[in-house]
Amino acid sequence: MSGAAESADYRAFQVAVSGGQLFGGQWRGRPVSRPPAESGRPVAVLTIHGITASHRSFSWLATALPGHRVIAPDLRGRARSNSLPGPYALRAQADDMVAVLDGLGVERVIVVGHSMGAFVAVWLAHRFPDRVDSLVLVDGGLPIARQPGVEPISMLGPAAARLSTTFANSADYTEFWRRHPAFADDWSPGVADFARYDLDGAPFALRPSTRLEAVGENVLQLDGADGYAEALASVTAPIDFLRAPRGLLNEPAALYDPSVVAAVRERLPALRVHEIDDVNHYTIVMSAHGAERVASVITAPDRTEPARTAPVGTAPSH
Repeated sequence: MSGAAESADYRAFQVAVSGGQLFGGQWRGRPVSRPPAESGRPVAVLTIHGITASHRSFSWLATALPGHRVIAPDLRGRARSNSLPGPYALRAQADDMVAVLDGLGVERVIVVGHSMGAFVAVWLAHRFPDRVDSLVLVDGGLPIARQPGVEPISMLGPAAARLSTTFANSADYTEFWRRHPAFADDWSPGVADFARYDLDGAPFALRPSTRLEAVGENVLQLDGADGYAEALASVTAPIDFLRAPRGLLNEPAALYDPSVVAAVRERLPALRVHEIDDVNHYTIVMSAHGAERVASVITAPDRTEPARTAPVGTAPSH
């Protein structure tokens, strides 16, 4: 990926939400060849980023979807939206997503959520089903059981630790990400762009833009409690779940063990499961090959109907 966030098709936006202005960016898709029955207009995709990320994590996906309009907000408490007050609850984030669609004049979208963003996507589809054509949950959105004696925020590793660290300049912060195990084999100019966008503050006192209190609130809401599991089960839109086989530190232990995904499939037979090879929790969206696989799921011709009869534990071949 080479500077998709700075391309001629990219525009920043801001919309009014509860408590102030929410910021983000969108890539205006260029019409591509489509079957005669389909419109030549770009199809709208709403992307929802992870717990300490920003909308720039979807630059790669925008490149992989040239025929789509990709709308990518910075969530409340993150990046350019970090001055918005709480509450930061996932339900409140879903309300913000509706405000984004209203502010940009978009009626219905394909919703792509990565990591925590996938949980927001589920709440959006549950509470506002008329705004959602389908869901793509990218290594997120399935309840994550809390481990006894383990602080939930610890599962984020360096992503959480960096939030209380100051950096002298953007080069130092970029180097932090260059050394991150997730990008050891997948460094690109796009990751450097992501890092630069994330910084807030003055030189020699630069900090990542995500607010710790937002992360602290949201990390406690990923276990399926407080009605979330029921909300997920109630979604009527087609749902695809994309699993990364490696974790947040590129370790072999993935965020979602296959047995956990299989158990969810037993309860939600309409869930389509896709194994995305050679990616970790970050590079499933923040790399060209990961984004291309996500895009192939979004654009698959059979996504209009849920895979209600697919055997548990199998994955569609596309």
